[in-house]
Amino acid sequence: MNVLVIGSGGREHALVWKLAQSAEVKKVFAAPGNGGTAGEAKCTNIAVDGDISEEKTQTGLLEFAKQEHIDLTIIGPEAPLAEGIVDRFRAEGLAVVGPDKNAARLETSKAFSKSFMERYGVRTARGKIFRGHDAALRFVQGYFKGTGFSFKDEAEPPPEKKPSSLVIKADGLAAGKGVIIAASLAEAEGALASFMRDKTLGEAGTTVVLEECIEGTEISVLAALSASPGKKPCILPFVSARDHKRRFDGAKGPNTGGMGAIAPVPDFSEIAQKDFRTAVLEPTLKGISAEGMEYRGFIFFGLMIRKNRCYLLEYNVRLGDPETQAVLPLLDSDFAELCKAMLDHSLDNFPLVWKEGAVCAPVAVAAGYPGAYDKGDPITIDRPALQETGAKLFFAGAAATAGTGAAVSGPLITSGGRVLSASAWGVNAVEARERAYRALKAVSFADMDYRTDIGRE
Repeated sequence: MNVLVIGSGGREHALVWKLAQSAEVKKVFAAPGNGGTAGEAKCTNIAVDGDISEEKTQTGLLEFAKQEHIDLTIIGPEAPLAEGIVDRFRAEGLAVVGPDKNAARLETSKAFSKSFMERYGVRTARGKIFRGHDAALRFVQGYFKGTGFSFKDEAEPPPEKKPSSLVIKADGLAAGKGVIIAASLAEAEGALASFMRDKTLGEAGTTVVLEECIEGTEISVLAALSASPGKKPCILPFVSARDHKRRFDGAKGPNTGGMGAIAPVPDFSEIAQKDFRTAVLEPTLKGISAEGMEYRGFIFFGLMIRKNRCYLLEYNVRLGDPETQAVLPLLDSDFAELCKAMLDHSLDNFPLVWKEGAVCAPVAVAAGYPGAYDKGDPITIDRPALQETGAKLFFAGAAATAGTGAAVSGPLITSGGRVLSASAWGVNAVEARERAYRALKAVSFADMDYRTDIGRE
């Protein structure tokens, strides 16, 4: 089997690494990949001319897949899914893992996603959708001033006290900048002005979803999903994970793309897991079936757990990053076979097996991230010290010093804000965490930084 992985981050490096372990896989191509994927067994990087979310670039990848007799394509990031790459590949008869453009709206449109949750009874935060700035402004002013503007009543009782904060979500994809948790009227007014009036996010912010802020513990559940019109749908959840979004220790500072992840989550109780299935997973599956969605790919449930009750914060229509770097090392099943099971609708019979133990995967970043940061700094690795920890480095913002595509060569240099994650297994979370941080000590680049409390929260 020849496999194509589209994307360039740490998630894609983990996908390449896991696919290469399959006896079914002969070659893996990463488009464009990064300095880490270039060093993986069976893998060759493919130079990509342009943005992978653009139609011209996707057409080039499609032609490559046909010329190289690619048997399976996996789409890593959300942007190409939003632009219909799955539709293009399937129209040419190619096997591709991911939702079509219509189903991808579960992530690419917060308004569509919110309406979907409400239609099919997925438990979520109470919220309202606004398509005009003035109406949204009147709502937030009434909400914070306590003059009677509130979310609609639900069958379940509201929290004991109304949260002081309000969550403001831009409707479209916004590169991680489309969600604001406003703790005051001034913050809410500023976010609405930025999104809807000044259009700092372009068309992505002209429609917003306003939600109550639910306090609790945050958990990610990645899953495989197989659904097509006329076929019995199936969602197969993975072990739980937790991403640590805030930049600094103690969950302080700005939000980031993720400063590290752990799997499984120790405080995801059996009661909460059962509630997740009945309150979130099952109604989601019902909705996908009722809508006739063509969705054969991965789905991500972003959950807030409050008193063992699960509230869905968001769907992602692909694997999470950096959660994938913590979850895939625990998978003891053939990943390529799992992908085939999604595509041929045999997922409900797939033997999903997980290793005992835990994985901790802290992320090393360039100084200044998520703001401005330097690039081009050499990355040095003490290989013997790294080997002692048993950890695996998954690279994201790292490039080779020479060549492009299949010809990349030379030592690695930094090329992004999130440079790499050190993913380490342990018999328990404590051992996994100790090994992961010892692994980070074996890596260095100029002004390298990382949180020291991943897995401790």
